[in-house]
Amino acid sequence: MDKMAVSHLKIQVTGIVQGVGFRPFVFRLATENRLAGTVLNSVQGVIIHVQGKTHAVDGFLLQLEKNPPPLARVDNVTAERLPVNPEFSGFSIIESDSHAHATVSLSPDMATCPDCLADIRNPESRYYRYPFTNCTNCGPRYTIIRALPYDRSNTAMAGFTMCAVCEREYNDPLNRRYHAQPVSCPDCGPHLRYLTSTGEQTSTHEQALSDAAKAIREGKILAIKGLGGFHLVCDASNSAAVTTLRERKHRPAKPLAVMVKNRESAEQLVTGDNAEWDALESRQRPIVLMRKRNDCDDQIAPEIATGICSLGIFLPYTPLHSLLMDMLENPIVATSANVSGQPIITDSQDIFTQLGDVVDGVLDHNRPIVRACDDSVVQVVDGELMVIRLARGYAPLSIPLESPVLTPLLAVGAQQKSTIAITLGKQVMLSPYIGENQSLEAANHFERTVRTLSEIYDFIPEKVIHDLHQGYVSTQYAGQFNNCEKREIQHHYAHLLAVMAVNNHKGPVLGVAFDGTGLGTDGTLWGGEALLAESVKVTRLAHFAPFKLVGNEQAIKDPTRTLLSLLFERYDPDTIIEMDLPALSSVSPVFIRNLYRLWQSGVSCIQCNSVGRLFDAVARLLNLVRETRFEGEAGMMLESAARDYRQKPGREVANQELVFALPIIEDGAQKIWETQSLFKQILQATQSSPLTDQRIGQIADAFISTLATAVCSLSASCQSEYHPLPVALCGGVFQNRLLLEKCNRELNQRGISQLPRKHLPVNDSGIALGQIWFGLNERPCQTKRPIRGE
Repeated sequence: MDKMAVSHLKIQVTGIVQGVGFRPFVFRLATENRLAGTVLNSVQGVIIHVQGKTHAVDGFLLQLEKNPPPLARVDNVTAERLPVNPEFSGFSIIESDSHAHATVSLSPDMATCPDCLADIRNPESRYYRYPFTNCTNCGPRYTIIRALPYDRSNTAMAGFTMCAVCEREYNDPLNRRYHAQPVSCPDCGPHLRYLTSTGEQTSTHEQALSDAAKAIREGKILAIKGLGGFHLVCDASNSAAVTTLRERKHRPAKPLAVMVKNRESAEQLVTGDNAEWDALESRQRPIVLMRKRNDCDDQIAPEIATGICSLGIFLPYTPLHSLLMDMLENPIVATSANVSGQPIITDSQDIFTQLGDVVDGVLDHNRPIVRACDDSVVQVVDGELMVIRLARGYAPLSIPLESPVLTPLLAVGAQQKSTIAITLGKQVMLSPYIGENQSLEAANHFERTVRTLSEIYDFIPEKVIHDLHQGYVSTQYAGQFNNCEKREIQHHYAHLLAVMAVNNHKGPVLGVAFDGTGLGTDGTLWGGEALLAESVKVTRLAHFAPFKLVGNEQAIKDPTRTLLSLLFERYDPDTIIEMDLPALSSVSPVFIRNLYRLWQSGVSCIQCNSVGRLFDAVARLLNLVRETRFEGEAGMMLESAARDYRQKPGREVANQELVFALPIIEDGAQKIWETQSLFKQILQATQSSPLTDQRIGQIADAFISTLATAVCSLSASCQSEYHPLPVALCGGVFQNRLLLEKCNRELNQRGISQLPRKHLPVNDSGIALGQIWFGLNERPCQTKRPIRGE
């Protein structure tokens, strides 16, 4: 190579490359290599012109690809050699180009970086104790953006004029605050204010923070404005405060998340492996579900997560949270401020109108939240991060594709844990968690999220993909797109396709989808499926034998109905009453007989084969639940009982190990797991010995183990029948950590590979991505109902 030769490259970089310090990184890299040229943000990514000695230009390109900034994600780099430009005399950062069609990835919000934390604790820093300190390596992104490209004028900071010092730092490519759009200081930026429960402002700035800390120490309940919405906060060690919060918010049982000052504080409450601690301290700062220490309930209020072996715990992720926690001795409860089933609140006026009877005070600030975004929730299973709620830090989640999408697609997801997905150039973007589409406010939030991404990207779909269920808000919304092609796809097939999509895998795959319910292609409710799938074709290989749900949707909230439905398959009401089951001791015989009449007649009944509902029935039989107070409660209680049992010293000596069988029979081309056979064995186990805590845990453990063995046995048989193929475990039931651990262990022992889930939620939040994957791979000749599940 002629080291004196000069080259000029035009480089385009796509991925998460805006709002992450990419341009100053390029500036420093070019300057270090003595290269001339320019760099700018465009709505499609970052455009770089770099010119200089050929070996230096080539070295620049290599470093650009291999060592991007820590918050960046480079999906694609294209380089074009151009004629040498004699006008390039130095390297400069130029104004953003906003004329082309936007496809650049939105950056998620990120937790405060160590440098900014040092600034707010350094009395010599001008950012000392300033609760809105940030730089290019941290702070809000998605929640403040109004339009692309990501420039200050397009964010919630447009109304704050920078002081001379902030402007100098903002314009200095060698400063870590260069073009950090939320940059500000006490002289020119947002500020705090403390409001009483009636909305009266009583203090501002540092005094507002002090008043908030004092109120928490006094046992009061506050609403505190974060990045993507408000938290409801109280002292986590104060049982009276926690109980009051539960009563006022009408949240009697669902576990509450706890924010702690630092890792040392967390170690007083929970235990974990290295991967779990890494997740807790990661720059995303999610809520991490970790195993409680045995003495956890002695240090914080036991009402926070009663009867459950795990605790949702997280660290401060903004300067405001860090400063507040520095002023408190105890951890705090920090739960999303919303009315049950409705979106998180982002404006203090809505706190007063919707939660005025809940809070005793409000710690507010005047930086607008443009996009609502909850806290992410994760757990670690066998070293793999499992995202349960895809939100702050992880979302929007962009997934690179191998080739550009020519037909813009919109997928509208499911009803529960709703998300939407769109295609943009060579990527799919999955929105943050929207919520449960059960109310008018939630439906409006769903539509706002669609509009948000449509407006930012000037996106107009040409094809819309939705669920089979015509009653879903998302399906009804899809019907408004009169000029678009529409496709419907079965719920559990979409679950499986989502795992395939995040791995860019087109099949074939053996998918096991266990969840609460989803409408099947035969009009019944599915939820215990084994599917052989490709990206445009699916075969239903196996499923659990169906049983009736009496009362349709009522049965989902009343596990007594599900338990009785399974009992009715074998016994009449008088026999059930004579069994004297502890679980039914408080259930009226009249109710049992009336429910039986409905079951016999089929009125208000629907066939269901859901594993999630089976969990409900078993948890009810073991007296672990009486009603479903929150989604997934039965699974949590069964797992906690099983883990407690497994940790009892000498349990193998004290009890003979309990094993259940789950027979599988052939029914034509399909296999059917015999639900009733398993349930009968569980029922017999409850009657053969007193239902002590140890016996309940033993039955729960055996039940979960039986499901895992059934999954792995079927997976093994399919390897020989269909040639080796990977397995994908999906659906909300696989959030049960014990079940997934057992499946992982046995599949590994059998040498069967799995498709990783990466950051994709295994629950219904992943459905939209699966719908998109079908739409991307669908053949033009596909009929309107593309799958039959046969």
